[in-house]
Amino acid sequence: MFGGVGPTELILILAVVMLLFGASKLPELARSMGSSVGEFKKAQKESEQNLKDFEKSLKEPVAPKTKVQETAEKLGLDIRGKTDDQLLEEIQRSAEKPKEVSEP
Repeated sequence: MFGGVGPTELILILAVVMLLFGASKLPELARSMGSSVGEFKKAQKESEQNLKDFEKSLKEPVAPKTKVQETAEKLGLDIRGKTDDQLLEEIQRSAEKPKEVSEP
């Protein structure tokens, strides 16, 4: 049973729907209702995922990057899991390397 609606009431409702829309329109109506329900569920899942991502971003605060980290990124160095001192050493090593010049 659907919230107190018994089989007799369902048959009566279906009969009224058939009288209002006609037998030829019922498949089209059912198709459009099915696609509407599918779109609603898709939007609901997407909304729930966005909410989870937002909550996750609130729990994991992102520390602002230091000048050393920004410089290392500009030079193409990997900054993940490294301290500023380690990054400074890598920046110095990359600055000391001679630049390769290609002659035409």
